[in-house]
This record gives sequence, C-alpha cells and structure tokens, in this order.
Amino acid sequence: MSSVALRGVPDVLLVPGLGLDRRSWVRVRRRIAADVVLLPGMGLRTAVPSTDELAGLLLARLGPGPVLLVGHSQSCQVAAVAAARDERIVGVLLLGPTTDPPMRRLPVLAARWVRTAVREPVWQVPLVMAQWLRTGPRAMAALWRRTAPDPVDDRLRGVAVPVVVVRGTRDALCPRDWALHLAGCAPHGRLVELPGAAHMTPQTRPDDVVRLLRELGAAPAGPARGRPGRRG
Repeated sequence: MSSVALRGVPDVLLVPGLGLDRRSWVRVRRRIAADVVLLPGMGLRTAVPSTDELAGLLLARLGPGPVLLVGHSQSCQVAAVAAARDERIVGVLLLGPTTDPPMRRLPVLAARWVRTAVREPVWQVPLVMAQWLRTGPRAMAALWRRTAPDPVDDRLRGVAVPVVVVRGTRDALCPRDWALHLAGCAPHGRLVELPGAAHMTPQTRPDDVVRLLRELGAAPAGPARGRPGRRG
C-alpha cells in the first residue's frame, strides 16, 4: 500500500516506545507519509537526558509548519511535554501511554508486562527483540528511570490542542482508568479503545492508527479550556 500525506497537515511525526526504533512504525508508514524521530532510549543507544531535554530534542526535528505528533508507550511522556511547549503541534495521538503511578514499582511493572506480552501476536516477538537489542538494556533502563516519575497528567493539562489517548482493551501496561484519566486531563482530550488489541498497536493495528490520525488532522484545535481531570 502506498503512503499518502494527510490533507492540510504537512507533517506527521512518530516517536517509538521504550527501546523501539523505526521498525515499530513500518506498517503505519506504508499507509501515510510520516517521519520517525529516534531519541535516547527509543532507538538510540546514547545517554538519556531529562524528559524536558528529550522534548527539546524532539522539537528540534520539527519543520516550520503544523505537525501531528504521535507517541507510543514511554514516548507519550515526551510527546506531552513537547505539545505543551510548541504551537506547531496541532494534534497529539498517544498510543498506550504508560507510567501510571502503581507501575513505577518494579513488581507491578513486571506483572503487567507479562500479562500484556502473552496477549500480543507471536510474530511480533523477533521484531521487538531485535529493536530492544539495537537500543540496548542500559539506555532502556535509563529512559524508564528518567521519564517514569514525570507527571504526564499535569503536562497534558497545558496542551491546548486535541489529544487522543488510545489503548487496546487487552493492554495491561495502559489500564483503562489510567487512559481515561489522561484523556480527562487534556482540555481537548478523548479516549479511544481498540477492541482485542494489546500494547503494540503501531505494529498490530496500523489501519486504526491511520484512521485516528486522519480524524485528528481534521479536528479544529480550538481555544484552550481548563478542564482538569480527576482519577478515581
């Protein structure tokens, strides 16, 4: 399938999740014209700076025109910071945002990872492992330590453009209450759940990702309205 640009939006910027690289976006990029930004711990085996510095590296890759920004998993933390800081970003798609407070404890993280991994298609295993090996465990661990404590819900309260939070209904790494909370924190946020999907939606559900991008690209940004989200 050939890729086509989104009408009215010159740039779509994709950021991989923890330890992943361009290969995680191959199926999405076959359907739309988009660029991938690799960051430390997300495709690059380099020293990992703070969340704000990661957002600065991401913003340095933006062109002069409007951008739809897509984060997956751990990179949703960085996407939220970048979107709150730069008016070139006109919409944000957050796929499976992680790091709700309970998951910052290693036993909880490990248990949720196992529950999610067994729900993913088997064909993904070699693809994901190859990307993790390229990035390396040291950079991945550093990225988690740097970004996991960052209050992504507070960051989203400062994002004035439409934000779509997406989770698979079988994703234990992004529980429904956490995803709903994040969507409520963004002044123009909404939650979309993909039935039967787990965590690796860029690889397993590219048609849904592209559909949501097209909808997001057509949505008016509108003025910011303070509507703080509450969890629980």
